Amino acid sequence: MEIKTVLLDSIAISRALKRISHEIIENNKGVDNIVLLGIARGGIPVCDLLAENIYQIENVKVPVGKLDITLYRDDLIEIPAEAKVTGSEINFSIIDKDVILCDDVLFTGRTVRAGIDAIVKLGRPRTVQLAVLIDRGHRELPIRADYVGKNVPTSRDEIVSVNIDGVNNNAVIYNKKQ
Repeated sequence: MEIKTVLLDSIAISRALKRISHEIIENNKGVDNIVLLGIARGGIPVCDLLAENIYQIENVKVPVGKLDITLYRDDLIEIPAEAKVTGSEINFSIIDKDVILCDDVLFTGRTVRAGIDAIVKLGRPRTVQLAVLIDRGHRELPIRADYVGKNVPTSRDEIVSVNIDGVNNNAVIYNKKQ
């Protein structure tokens, strides 16, 4: 696929996630009650970088977990048979916690809805807040992010891809192949 636009380079991603980290700390009056959950796959590196930033700011390691939403998707029938359920990795209680659900791109809202379903299966958090690197619009459900790195108007035919691997971090829009 052909890259149409680079939305964020590694420096811009770092700045956006640092800003979001400060907003999370401020809005929750510290970090004593927060936990971070990254939606597998794209939300995990976002979650890890937020946790690292929070540690650098507050000198506190907040609990971090991986949330597998595969079984909570509303398109489960359409998922290829070879798709794997990797399982969530959450080694702490979320009951009465302020859960920050992390993802790379917010689009229709269906992934977030599945994430919320998976969270409430684990217990009742005090709040669920959403942190995303890119909000591209086109919501199909009444869901909005509490923390956004960048709002990007896109067409439905475009693909937004985020790569956070520690080397060539970037967020790009691809033209979809016809």
